[in-house]
This record gives sequence, C-alpha cells and structure tokens, in this order.
Amino acid sequence: AFIKSVRGSDPDAALYWLAKMLIAGEDPRFILRRLIVLASEDIGLADPQGMVVASAAASAFEYLGLPEGIFPIVEATLYLATAPKSNSATQFFAVRKLIEEQGLGAVPTHLMDGNRDARGLGHGAGYRYPHDFPGHFTPQQYLPTHLLGTHFYQPSDQGYEARAAERLAAWRKAQDEALKPGSKPPEK
Repeated sequence: AFIKSVRGSDPDAALYWLAKMLIAGEDPRFILRRLIVLASEDIGLADPQGMVVASAAASAFEYLGLPEGIFPIVEATLYLATAPKSNSATQFFAVRKLIEEQGLGAVPTHLMDGNRDARGLGHGAGYRYPHDFPGHFTPQQYLPTHLLGTHFYQPSDQGYEARAAERLAAWRKAQDEALKPGSKPPEK
C-alpha cells in the first residue's frame, strides 16, 4: 500500500502507510530500498532528482539513525509522491527479450576500440566524435545493422523527460536521414 500510494501520487496515503510500517517495526532500510527502486522504476527521467533524493535519504538515515533518521525518509516519501512519474526504465526488459530471442548483434566497426593494436583491423575507422560537431551531436550508426531505425526508448510526456523527448526526436530524425542509403555524413 505504501509504494502504491507513492506511485499513485497520494502523499497523504503514503505518509499514513509509512507511519503504520514504522510503528509495526518495519526496518527503515527496507523502506529506503523500496523508495530507491520506486525512484528509478516509477519516476525515472520524469524527475531524475528523485533518485538523488531517495539515495540521499538512505545515506542520511545511515548517518543519523533513529529517531532523527525518520525525517529524510519522510522527505523522500513526500518528494517521490509529488514528483511526475515515468516508468520508461522498464523498457529495458523489451530490449533484453529481443536480445534473448535474436541473439547479440555485431558491433559496427567504427564503434570498436580503435587502440593501436586494433587499428590495423579497421577498428574505430570512420567514428565521428560527437563533441567535434555543433550541439555535441552527429548522426551515425550506433545499433547493430539489423536494428537500424529501431527505437526502444519511448520517453513519457512528464517533467524532464518531456524536454528530453524533444531533443531525442530531433536527433532521431537527423540520424534516420543520415543513415539512409547514399547519404553523406555531416561536416564538422
């Protein structure tokens, strides 16, 4: 009920269940562990500070102990309950399933380690360092060839992630254009 209340953006219910758990003798470390999981699984990039707040609460609790250590737990609970929510991190499981079903794809040669011993094999040849380009971005192939055009990550329209989605849409469009047969890589 506690985690579902935080996930459901109900800080009043979250505080009630938190108090009930602590009165019943639940280990505060277990509660903090669950808050850290929730911060990454249910809030994620909608508010990346959620992970920072939850982790800081766990650290503060270790330093303070009880009774004062309850305040960082309450603060984290309230922050997470009132934060925008996104479960986009769970999209990892679809990628893992795809790899399990299709196997691992080959690393494109330009992404391979280009150290002195590997250069003779062509490793690293053609890699374009993104920081050498305007906006610190240059479209190039990063996925295995058989997955070109695949978009695993679907950002939510919440909080920080909504702004990231705008950047990502522009980058994906540029990448799709650049990876079309016959297109030339962008100039510096």
